[in-house]
Amino acid sequence: MRGTSSVTGDDRSPGRPVDWALELAENPNTYVPLRAGNTRIVTERYVLWLGAGEHPAWNVAQRFRFRAEELGEVRAEIHEHVRAKGRTACSWEIGSSATPTDLVDRLLDVGLVDDDEPLRVGMALTESPAGTSAVVVRRAETVEELRTAERIAAEVYGTPYREPEAPEPGFVVYLAYLEGAPVGRAAGGFSEHGVTLFGAAVLPDARGRGAYRALVQARWADAVARGTPLAVTDAGSQSRPILARMGFREICTIRCLIDRFARLRWRP
Repeated sequence: MRGTSSVTGDDRSPGRPVDWALELAENPNTYVPLRAGNTRIVTERYVLWLGAGEHPAWNVAQRFRFRAEELGEVRAEIHEHVRAKGRTACSWEIGSSATPTDLVDRLLDVGLVDDDEPLRVGMALTESPAGTSAVVVRRAETVEELRTAERIAAEVYGTPYREPEAPEPGFVVYLAYLEGAPVGRAAGGFSEHGVTLFGAAVLPDARGRGAYRALVQARWADAVARGTPLAVTDAGSQSRPILARMGFREICTIRCLIDRFARLRWRP
């Protein structure tokens, strides 16, 4: 079963141009192509993406546009959707454009806590990335290549290995090779506006040899080939310096909070 989206509209004022670099960087899960088994719920007040796992990173609410007095109602609605999947935690990713403007403080007041790296910076690239790399990058297309990519991610991030999801149009996994051996992986979600960069991971022994740069360049080249020369990502503290050297510019901030809540108890 393919992922589903309840609505595809936008809540911005008619005639107001959308800054797609900002929109994609702040709200990546709102526009990334859905993979098998994933769900996206789009409302005027928020977007909720529900992936394949129970971890909060697989259950992400973002693109908030509501009044302060609606917070309780919005949060209860998000909880209901997440519980329907049998889960009891989700992430709230609050971009610079979110309303109410003090949403982070309000969420902290009701018990949400910071993620392990709570402050991320949305970055955008609109010209060919600077620098070169001799590292070979290929799309991961076979089952074994996709498994290799997942094993690299599990080792680098310290997370359990997961069997890869079936490939979907618009979502591409890449492998970087040094001397014929796979040493890095990354993913790109391609939309009609550009590519969103996800999940870059390079094995420790291979770092500093151009693998990360080559993975960025490969996704940029594919975006250009599709006629959408824009690459965006929400960068953590480790990736921001190299992305800046490659020509990415900072365009927004994203605060990531974790919301853990109990299961509903059955009442007769």
